[in-house]
Amino acid sequence: MNLFDKDNRFNIANLVTYVNVAAGVMAIYFIVKGDFFTAIVLAWIAGACDILDGKLARKYKLSTEFGIQLDSFADFLSFVVMPAFLLFYAVKHYLMLGSVEEILLGITLIVYIISGLRRLVEFNLKVDVGEVEKYFEGVPTPLGAILLWVLYLLVAYGMLQSGYIVLVFVAVIAWSLNSKLKIPHP
Repeated sequence: MNLFDKDNRFNIANLVTYVNVAAGVMAIYFIVKGDFFTAIVLAWIAGACDILDGKLARKYKLSTEFGIQLDSFADFLSFVVMPAFLLFYAVKHYLMLGSVEEILLGITLIVYIISGLRRLVEFNLKVDVGEVEKYFEGVPTPLGAILLWVLYLLVAYGMLQSGYIVLVFVAVIAWSLNSKLKIPHP
């Protein structure tokens, strides 16, 4: 098995993407168990993998349509679904939510998940294999995940004590994913 073969579904870039997926799945497991610290460590590992897989794909000319799709599935899991789970479970853990507040937060996070999915699908429809734009249009999902993580920190450290305020911030972040904002590509 050649790790630097563009046609190998398990080339070095794709292997790193698979680690991203594994970290995202494990993070969800730890979130449900209430171990937010371990989940966040795994989220940062997923983030590092997301950066590394693209760099490897470009450096070794491993960019393929398969790799682009795989990367988006990994991003969906690790930077859309997992952070939404983290924030929902953390807010439930740290704040005393009423049932209406909990339902509204859940619905808002589902809107975030759908917005993230839409963003990734739209991105895939526009991207050419191996091409990197100078700017993202709208907030990229990894940045959206970081913004949800900041909300998590604000809740965990008692700086944000209203589920309603959290859901307003989540709604704004969800909107920003598919906005016309120009975000520089790293």
